[in-house]
Amino acid sequence: MLYSSPELLALLIVTGGILVQAWVGIGFGLLAAPLLYLLNPAYVPGPVLVLVLGWGLSLLVVLKQRHRLNWRRVWPAILARLPGSWCGALLLVTLTGWQLSLLFGGALLLAVWLSGRRYPIAPTPVGLTVAGFCSGLLGTATSVGGPPMALLYQYQPRLTTRDELAVFFLVGTPLSLLMLLAKGGPALLALPLVVKLLPGVALGFWLSRWLERRVHRDSVRPAILLISVLSALGVLWQGIRAGLVG
Repeated sequence: MLYSSPELLALLIVTGGILVQAWVGIGFGLLAAPLLYLLNPAYVPGPVLVLVLGWGLSLLVVLKQRHRLNWRRVWPAILARLPGSWCGALLLVTLTGWQLSLLFGGALLLAVWLSGRRYPIAPTPVGLTVAGFCSGLLGTATSVGGPPMALLYQYQPRLTTRDELAVFFLVGTPLSLLMLLAKGGPALLALPLVVKLLPGVALGFWLSRWLERRVHRDSVRPAILLISVLSALGVLWQGIRAGLVG
């Protein structure tokens, strides 16, 4: 399989994003999605949503932890993601390119802000329903659907959080794909992009397991959030510039 220079850079970004998702727990959408969008808008939200934002990694986690997963607790969030994904797909096909850039960049900044907050909330059925809807809306429209659910699970044990969010995204990401297909969203059938990014999922997951025993997660969290903020500002500037020209 031959790669151009931009495709190799995209593969490197995906590998790093999956590593972050599996190892640090902040989420692929915060770090890699905006970098991919700046590299090529075709990567967001189509192939990124289908392949990377939770699904590829979630499949690996669920297969590895299938005997200890609690599927029942996350069902309110999964069911609520369906109408949220529909609203997100409707929003996506309604917006112009520069408007989508503003929404994407704004959602990223909000996600970074939420990642640094600590609220005394728990994953109750009502909370899971609200978070699932918000995750479907943001995840389908902007590929950044993790923060609402991560906020709900921030006081839960790390392994519980990782495993139950993996279940949520394993089922929820195809729901977003179906909603985008139903609404005719862009970049959904870019199969060559998806295939070429697949090795990054496996490599990032393997690297996360290797680094698990060698580097403390919290030591890289500030750097990841800083990169996310800078990337979000870049996306916002791209949208503002396109809006002014248009």
